Amino acid sequence: MRNPFLACAAVVLTAAALAACGSSADGNGPEAAGAQRPAASGSAAPGPSATTDATEPAAPPTEEPEASAPAATAEGPKTPADEITPATGTFTKKQKEYLKDRVPKGMDPAAVLQTGQETCDKLRYLVKADRDTAVGAIVTGEVPDAKDAVAGLCTQHQDLVDEAAYGYPDGKHSGKKLRPGVYRSASPTADCSWQIEGAGGKELASGASDTGKSRKITIPDSAVTFTSTGCYAWLPEGAAG
Repeated sequence: MRNPFLACAAVVLTAAALAACGSSADGNGPEAAGAQRPAASGSAAPGPSATTDATEPAAPPTEEPEASAPAATAEGPKTPADEITPATGTFTKKQKEYLKDRVPKGMDPAAVLQTGQETCDKLRYLVKADRDTAVGAIVTGEVPDAKDAVAGLCTQHQDLVDEAAYGYPDGKHSGKKLRPGVYRSASPTADCSWQIEGAGGKELASGASDTGKSRKITIPDSAVTFTSTGCYAWLPEGAAG
């Protein structure tokens, strides 16, 4: 189930990107390196430099526009690392590392870089609003390519990726994927429920919540399966939050 807050974040960030061509938290966007981003559809002129940072997000429109940047993991032959160059200027070392083996032949590398930068921008927006939602968005995959984007372009968010590696999205989890411990729900809906079963399908714990507030559960050593519905994601308790 998609978190509606993520939809609003996507709209806000898309609007900000059109207005200011986006900017990274550490000033490493394509324009900062001299790479030109492709103009958005219907755009009459390019935006200001990537060093310009939006202050507060504008109110989101009612509909979410389609993403304009191509997928960074597109299939097909990739451009050799020594041939990846922007239309103007140069890429930084971090940007080159991120683009390695990610630019399909014939594609503008600045467009691929933009995809990673938008991931960083989205995480920055989310973590300022609610950290658990930001981590949960990585756990569920609603912020795709987060691991690589963070490692190459916005390392200040590495703690979010590290915590997400130990979280659970809604669904059924079993076997070696289960890690005993205490977990809290991140951005649950008003129809959140969970069930923990042991050997032979024996119910060890279950519960439900219609408050939309975070709940805590304990996955014991004896757990064999853990099922969650409407809770969005579960994050390990004790992590920074």
